[in-house]
Amino acid sequence: MEVRKVTADTEMYGFINSCLQSLVMERFGQETWDKLSSLPGVQDTFMTYTVYDDILTLSLVGEACSLLDVPADVFLKLFGEHFFVFCKKAGYDTMLRTLGGNLFDFIQNLDSLHSYLALSYREMNAPSFRVEMTDDGNMLLHYYSDRKGLHHIVPGIMEAVGRDLFDSTVTMEVLNQSVEDERTGKREHVVFLVKQTSRACKSTVQVFCSHREEEFFKRMRDRYVSLAGKKSGWGLIRALALSEKGQLYQSTFSPCYPDKLWMEEKSFCNAFPFHIVFDKDLKIRQTGVNIQKFVLGLQATDATLDQYFIIVHPQVTITIESIRKFINSQFVLKSCKDTNSSLQLRGQMLWMDSLGCMLYMCSPKLRSLQELQDVGLHLADLAQHDVTRDLVLLNQQRLAEMELTNQLERKKEELRILSRHLEAEKEKTETLLYAMLPRHVANQLKDGKSVEAGEFEVCTILFSDVVTFTNICAACEPIHIVHMLNSMYSRFDRLTSIHDVYKVETIGDAYMVVGGVPVPTDTHARRVANFALGMRIAAREVTNPVTGKPIQIRVGLHTGPVLAGVVGEKMPRYCLFGDTVNTASRMESHGLPDHIHLSPSTYSELRDTGFNIQQRGQIEVKGKGLMTTYFLLGNLLASEDDIMGREAGKTCLYKDVLHGQSEKDPDSRADTPTDGTSTPQAVTPFAWDISPPYATNQSSIHTPENNFNSRLCVLF
Repeated sequence: MEVRKVTADTEMYGFINSCLQSLVMERFGQETWDKLSSLPGVQDTFMTYTVYDDILTLSLVGEACSLLDVPADVFLKLFGEHFFVFCKKAGYDTMLRTLGGNLFDFIQNLDSLHSYLALSYREMNAPSFRVEMTDDGNMLLHYYSDRKGLHHIVPGIMEAVGRDLFDSTVTMEVLNQSVEDERTGKREHVVFLVKQTSRACKSTVQVFCSHREEEFFKRMRDRYVSLAGKKSGWGLIRALALSEKGQLYQSTFSPCYPDKLWMEEKSFCNAFPFHIVFDKDLKIRQTGVNIQKFVLGLQATDATLDQYFIIVHPQVTITIESIRKFINSQFVLKSCKDTNSSLQLRGQMLWMDSLGCMLYMCSPKLRSLQELQDVGLHLADLAQHDVTRDLVLLNQQRLAEMELTNQLERKKEELRILSRHLEAEKEKTETLLYAMLPRHVANQLKDGKSVEAGEFEVCTILFSDVVTFTNICAACEPIHIVHMLNSMYSRFDRLTSIHDVYKVETIGDAYMVVGGVPVPTDTHARRVANFALGMRIAAREVTNPVTGKPIQIRVGLHTGPVLAGVVGEKMPRYCLFGDTVNTASRMESHGLPDHIHLSPSTYSELRDTGFNIQQRGQIEVKGKGLMTTYFLLGNLLASEDDIMGREAGKTCLYKDVLHGQSEKDPDSRADTPTDGTSTPQAVTPFAWDISPPYATNQSSIHTPENNFNSRLCVLF
């Protein structure tokens, strides 16, 4: 079932859309609302007093039904139930509870509630309700609306009202549905059969009668106490049964009417300056003095109501039959003779059967002092007993509060948008910052804390450069060099994320990364080795601007201890220090084009781990003397796609034991008691414990000097 489109140009206030948003978020989750709010023209929040086109609301309902796979009638009924709860939370709880003592009176006064709300929501186009009792004690609810297809909201509202306000179960059934031609166009008219069943032991009528009986017997007891010492016997019984006027006490109230109306015509017209009496032919028989003053021509003997007024609410034609049909509704009439005046009257219709005439007791419909001036009225023109005088003054203050609330809502929405943009800019800034510094180091610097240097027992460092880079620079334009390096470094940067190694810096064509720093890991050598293999593959995708052929790179790796810390304040950098850095640089400079050069310590880490390694032999390394080095040829356990990260969902290449605690690490068992139990140690996050310096000879690559126990940096 689809929600039918509104034929007229109608609008809804943001209060309705906010209720719809609340329903979706509470019942179906934030993700569902995010999908709905992504529709064109839909925003995240709605202003309470801002008017929105009906098309937006109906499209939201239709999209919600499609997204949730829920029929429109079911969703609209659910909306009706939630709308009642939403109104209570919005501050209308007391107003709803005092609207009527039972469901019949509640429905009968709904139009009056809408009339009051129209003071705040001036453009509100509310439906009309009319209720009548049937012979079997049920109710017939007549629903009139310009918006077609929304009548399913009504059962949801009424069921929630019966359950919450009157402790009863309400069931509703559609008896008839039609489209009627009214003054404003075609209106949907739906007739509901309403059945109300009390959930308590007694019905509403029984409770009401029981309450009246208790009051009656209480009055009898009080009178007995007052007469007990004065009379006795039959005299006391007679005195209890009779009132002071000699009439029997009755448990129900019966009004008393005078034989004639003790009021002259002139006094009536002055006391009620805004009233109209007209007959069944709409011929005006009597009017108040102030209506005559502001609506000229009513004194004419043949004047009719439809010549001078149109009915604004309820939206019915001006016939005596239509008016009597809505006799329990509040009527709003607007003057149509004087186009310069926008005077509207609001009041009650009373049918006088003996005279065959209708009495319209009314007063001007005004929202503010400005409207009072616009129609040419003054407070003195309103009767002293007319509450419109107080209503105008009170509503003037309320309108000012509403405008302030509306401004606050707009400012709140502006702040929300600015906050969202600020958050997006903050994420960009943090992304840039985290690309320059390790995350925990950057966070410490943002908090204004100093970052202490820390020693890492073992890590693997990689250096690379472009073969014949100096010749390329001499033969090309600078822009070509920039494009080549950017293309190469972009590919390398992607590989750092795949293998989780840290990019330290780039200087010209030199590229430096480290594994095991700043987050210690047992697989640091394997990660850097796979990264080096990926670099060699990626470099073949970058073109030499001089020859037009793929560029060649030299790569060198070395494993050992380093000292790491932040250097500088103007442009702080996370730098590595130690002989390991120098040795890794020597491995790169003493390497061969398109080869990955390994030091003995790195070879020891990669041995028996599935890598294809070829011994190069002994070479003379500047500052190191003779060293036996190796070439990394490939990974026998990983494909090229695995190394390049081209296949999603593949099994991770690395299974780490963080903080250096592995079976290969002898220090991992240094603090374990002989009974096999482990003693936890309290470590402060981001605290560094610097061990004594490492020996640099080849026989003690993994062992600190003097056999001191070394602690790695702790990262939480």
